[in-house]
Amino acid sequence: MDILPLAYLGNIQYFSKLVAGHAVIDLHEHYVKQSCRNRCEILGANGPISLTVNVVKCSGVKQPVRDVRIDYSKRWQHLHWTSLVSAYRASPFFDHYAGRLAPFYERRWEFLADYNLELLRLLLDALRCDVTLRFTERYAEPGPGDRDFRLALSSKPRLARPDPAFVPEPYYQVFSGKMDFVPNLSVVDLLCCEGPAALDVIRRSTVPLR
Repeated sequence: MDILPLAYLGNIQYFSKLVAGHAVIDLHEHYVKQSCRNRCEILGANGPISLTVNVVKCSGVKQPVRDVRIDYSKRWQHLHWTSLVSAYRASPFFDHYAGRLAPFYERRWEFLADYNLELLRLLLDALRCDVTLRFTERYAEPGPGDRDFRLALSSKPRLARPDPAFVPEPYYQVFSGKMDFVPNLSVVDLLCCEGPAALDVIRRSTVPLR
């Protein structure tokens, strides 16, 4: 079993675990700052761009991720949507998904977990992936054979951990003409560039372990 956090616009590695059907999402873990729980990376004209959902700080206390509230004192929703439009309006499939994504940058959710979960369900539907999401009933203690990815999912090499089950397959990106392929960005990058073929790219990036 793969143990995952609940991620904001999760990367392709994250979705490869969900698509494989052997993952469980831990809603009872402690929130980790500056992680995939409230941060993702998309690709802009000058390279990767980090987008961060502002959350209400709870200093000095380990807080379950399900209790983390979103902070709307700054206009992060406007910044994220403007960045997504700028990065992907020239992509082949942005217009196909834009109408479904836009409400997530207009409405307000109180809790980060609720926001991420609704986005996750939208993205799985956009991928046409009929997978049943599974969640822990308490903090998950890894057992024999379990793989804990709660602190291992990152597109940055210095933060990522080895994952022999994931080998990202290159695909067309909006700025392929001016820069090398950038692997393991938010799945939004893959959807906007590959559309209905995105799920096949994820599956081909997944290596079965013996």
